[in-house]
Amino acid sequence: MMDDYTFPSWIYLGVLAVFVGGAMKRLLASHLGPAPPLVAWLGATVLAERLWSFCLPAALLLALLGLACCLYSAARTGLARPGAALPARGKAVLVTGCDSGFGTATAKHLDNLGFEVFATVLDLSGEGARELERSCSPRLTLLQVDITQQQQVHQALLDTKAKVGLKGLWGLVNNAGVCVNFGDIELSLMSNFRGCMEVNFFGTLSITKSFLPLLRQAKGRIITISSPAGDQPFPCLAAYGASKAALNLLVNTLRHELEPWGVKVCTILPSSFKTGQSSNHAYWEQQHKQLLRTLPPALLEEYGEDYLTETKELFHLYASQANTDLSPVTDTIARALLAPRPRARYFAGPGVGLMYFIHSYCPLSLSSRFLQKLFLKKRWRRRS
Repeated sequence: MMDDYTFPSWIYLGVLAVFVGGAMKRLLASHLGPAPPLVAWLGATVLAERLWSFCLPAALLLALLGLACCLYSAARTGLARPGAALPARGKAVLVTGCDSGFGTATAKHLDNLGFEVFATVLDLSGEGARELERSCSPRLTLLQVDITQQQQVHQALLDTKAKVGLKGLWGLVNNAGVCVNFGDIELSLMSNFRGCMEVNFFGTLSITKSFLPLLRQAKGRIITISSPAGDQPFPCLAAYGASKAALNLLVNTLRHELEPWGVKVCTILPSSFKTGQSSNHAYWEQQHKQLLRTLPPALLEEYGEDYLTETKELFHLYASQANTDLSPVTDTIARALLAPRPRARYFAGPGVGLMYFIHSYCPLSLSSRFLQKLFLKKRWRRRS
């Protein structure tokens, strides 16, 4: 598990060492004198001497800063060791979207840790709800909530408030979300964009605003499951990514606004996992057929049906290769809920840190090529 400060800290150290080392060159050169005989024996020139007087102070500074960073990391690790985690007993947490995937796994994991869990589901008689009833303790409460329906959200608030009383709500895990299509922007229906925004952004905003009084009462925390697609331009995921980008900005703003109230706000950024509709081939076949029916004939002719079919097959390939072990995400959620000083962002799963490093610190041409190689492995090309 790594957070988004791991790579940047070392990059900042390197850049700082170079610039400050250059500034220290004149000062240290007067004390160090000329380059050693070995440098002269190797055929040093004026350039070599300048490199010596520049690189040595930079190396010394980098070593000093590296030592300071190691000491800070060791101290931070000591503060964050498991023994320092807050107790779960007596803390109430509401988790949205528990019909399947991260939601079901998170509700079960938090219940096992001793939390009083309120799990929202779309269908109280569905498989996800029945699984939670079978496997969890009597502490867990199921709530039927569609987060896009304000009346259901309000009823869930009343039910939760009646049970938690004056202690309030320790945690809200915003997990509910949808990805309704996978394809080029020009080929995506406007309803796909509206559907993603309605659930991923407006639904999350609605339930967060409704439960804020209980969260402020407990000085609790808000944990939101987002996606790297909200920060990076993943091809063929514009509708989903745009909704997550709006959500990320909302969460970041909330973190500043709620700090005076003692409410911590965290974002979880998972890698690729097999959850929800991602492995439902029947659903994506239906979406594909609907797209073929609704596209204007001229546009379908320009792209070609083979292009759309290959996009669908590519998505099925990614879904089949996704990680089925959801524990990196559920463990991270629990860590964010129980850490005395939770981080603003957590990466959950392999590859996310590398992806953000390439996006943030490599040239745009390189990061663009990385995303294209990852998402655009198509044999078929648009017709000219």
